Amino acid sequence: MLTKNDIVETEISDLSHDGAGIAKVNGFVFFVENALPTEKIHMRVLKVKKRIGFGKVEAFIKMSDQRQKKLNLTYLRTGIADLGHLKYPAQLAFKRQQVQNSLSKIAGITDVDVPLTLGMEVPFAYRNKAQVPVRRIKGQLETGFFRKNSHDLVPIEDFWIQDKEIDRLILYVRDLFRRFDLKPYDEKEQTGLIRHILVRRGHYTGQLMLVLVTSRPKIFRIEQMIEKIVEAFPAVKSIIQNINDQNTNTILGEEFRTLYGNDRIEDIMLGNRYAISAQSFYQVNTAMAEKLYEKAIEFADVSEDAVVIDAYSGIGTIGLSFAKQVKAVYGVEIVKEAVQDARENAVLNGISNAVYTANSAEKAMAQWSNENIQPDLVVVDPPRKGLTESFIKASADMQPQKIVYISCNPATMARDIKLYQELGYKLKKVQPVDLFPQTHHIECVSLLVKE
Repeated sequence: MLTKNDIVETEISDLSHDGAGIAKVNGFVFFVENALPTEKIHMRVLKVKKRIGFGKVEAFIKMSDQRQKKLNLTYLRTGIADLGHLKYPAQLAFKRQQVQNSLSKIAGITDVDVPLTLGMEVPFAYRNKAQVPVRRIKGQLETGFFRKNSHDLVPIEDFWIQDKEIDRLILYVRDLFRRFDLKPYDEKEQTGLIRHILVRRGHYTGQLMLVLVTSRPKIFRIEQMIEKIVEAFPAVKSIIQNINDQNTNTILGEEFRTLYGNDRIEDIMLGNRYAISAQSFYQVNTAMAEKLYEKAIEFADVSEDAVVIDAYSGIGTIGLSFAKQVKAVYGVEIVKEAVQDARENAVLNGISNAVYTANSAEKAMAQWSNENIQPDLVVVDPPRKGLTESFIKASADMQPQKIVYISCNPATMARDIKLYQELGYKLKKVQPVDLFPQTHHIECVSLLVKE
C-alpha cells in the first residue's frame, strides 16, 4: 500500500484533460504535474485516495523528446501556462485529441473528422487582459500569481503569455505603489489597500485600461500617481478604481469610479469597433478569436436573407460579425450591462439590423417564437458549463436549419451535441482553435444541421 512521501519508479502513459501526467502504480492512477507521456520518473507520492493518487516528479530517469526544456517552471506552478512544458505542435495535437475523445466517449460520435487545432505562429504574449493580485512578500509589495491550489503569491515580472505592454504597465504601477508606500492587501488580516491590478489592452488600437482594485475608497496621492502613469504610458485612456471591501475570492466589487479618461477603451475585431468596459467579456486572444469567428461564419454559410439568433451574445462580437452579411441578428444575454454594450457597439459600427435583449436565453427563444421569428441559424457560445437542456429543446423547437456551437469545454459541448442529435440535428463539422496557447484550455466551433 502506497502512502504519502513514498518514492516509486514509474512511466507516464498519458495526459489528463487538464495536462497532468498519468501514471499507473499498483492499480492506482496517479496524476503528476510536469510529467509527459513516455517519460520515466521517480515519483514522490503526495496524496492517495480510494483508487487515485497525486504525485510529483522527484527526478527524471528519461525525458520526452516533446518536452520544452527551457520553460520557467514558475509558469507551471502557478497555472499560468500549465501545458507550457509541452512543445507547441504537441500541444495542438493534444487539444485535437481531447475534442476527439469527448465526441467519442460522451456523444458516441466517431464518424466526424476533427482537423488539427488551428494554432498561432507566435504562441506567446497574446493575452489582452491581465488580473494580477498584489500582496506583501518578505516585507515588500509584490505582483505575481498565486501558486496552484493556494493563495500564496509567487512574484512574477514576465507573465509570458500576456501582452508585453501589459506586463510593463503592471510593473510600473507596482513600483509606484512601492514608492508611495501603499499597503498591499492581507487576506488573513483583511488589512491593506491594494488587492489587484487589472489591465486591458486593445490588440489593434493599443489603448490601455488600468483598473485598481482596492479594499476601501481613498487612495493616498492618487492624483500624483495618475499623472505619472499617463506621462509614462500615453496609450492609457482609462484609469478606474474598483472597490471590493468583501472577504471573498471574487476579484471585482460592485462599485466602479472613473479616475481618468473614459470608462471604456476600444478595439477592433473583423473590421468592427468595440467599446470594452472593465467588466466586458471580450476574448483574451484577439487574433485567434478572429480566426474562430471566421470559422463560425464559414461553417454557417448563410445567405444574405438569413435570420440569425446569437445566444449568449455578450457585447455583440459574434452577432455583429455576422450582421453585415445577413438580414437580421437577434442577440440575447443575461447580463444587462453587456446588452447595453452590444447595442452601443451596433451603433458604433453603423449596424441597424441587430437587436439585443437582456433575458435568459430560454425565455428569449420562447418570446421570439411567439413573435413568429424563424431563425435560419442559431449561434451559441455558452460558458464552460455548456447549455441547459431547456435551452437546447427551446432552440431545436424553433427548427433552425443550422446551429453553430462555439465552446470552451469539449466535454460539455459533446454532452450538448448528443442531445441535439436526439432532437434531429447531426454534427457535420468541428474545428478546434487554440485561443489559449501554453494552457490546457480548448476552444472549438462545431456545425450541426437539421436532418
